Amino acid sequence: MKHHLLITGILIILSFPLLSQSFPNKKKYKLPKELTEVSGLYRASADSLWWHNDGGHGAELFLSDGRGNLRWKGAVPGAVNRDWEDLTADDKGNIYIGDFGNNLNRRRDCAIYIYNPASGTLDSILYRYPDQQAFPPEPHDQNFDMEAFFWFQDSLHLFSKNRLHQGNYYTKHYTLPARPGAYEAALRDSLYLKKRVVTAAAVSPDGRSVALLAYWFKPFLGFIPITPADIFVLTDFTGTNFLKGKVRRRKGARCLWPTQFEALDYIDPGSVWIASERTILYKQKMKRRRLD
Repeated sequence: MKHHLLITGILIILSFPLLSQSFPNKKKYKLPKELTEVSGLYRASADSLWWHNDGGHGAELFLSDGRGNLRWKGAVPGAVNRDWEDLTADDKGNIYIGDFGNNLNRRRDCAIYIYNPASGTLDSILYRYPDQQAFPPEPHDQNFDMEAFFWFQDSLHLFSKNRLHQGNYYTKHYTLPARPGAYEAALRDSLYLKKRVVTAAAVSPDGRSVALLAYWFKPFLGFIPITPADIFVLTDFTGTNFLKGKVRRRKGARCLWPTQFEALDYIDPGSVWIASERTILYKQKMKRRRLD
């Protein structure tokens, strides 16, 4: 009888985490099966989250509710998904889609689509980097891959993804006008993130902090691949000199199997959603993370 009560007590204790997940404000939700390689997130409201897949998928946007349930999906007419990497939006209802993934650092056609879901209109920004002279550069100079950006004060702010292991772990901050045209991006600054490369970025609703999602790849026990991800929170900056602010590091995710967290946006000034792609052992999901 005592053994039976002991086992029952242990089972009750172990069930607490499972029971807590049925309450409101869960910390994680599964994403729709269509988002197998989720790469961009824009949170329009608590119950409206926009998503897209990485390159190799259709030029489609997905809209889910705040629990990850699919509400709508549709093609972006006239757009091509060469390598979509991030989503953001302005205060006029326009969604910006970053078609600027550049793993090999060879692209001369980096673009940002400007799509208005209400009117169905589509336009684009074409741009080049002022400091890229070779396509591709030498391996140690290949810091022209891009997976992170956001809209802020009528400009687009881009943050480069350095090369894992071969790079120097600096992310570069570029800016572009948030209007159609062909431009040379302005190189603003750079920031060293030890053993992390940037895969997503967002600015807080109050404009007082910036979050950079960044990950690394390494073997665990010498042969098990893991991909730890962290969130770097930038505060106390002046104007749009984000990388000159105070930098705090917060744990994003620790996965004992290879997956990549490549999507992020703010829920409120103190928390964010992050999301990962699907792998054989890991289903795509969104996770809430506190920043304070």
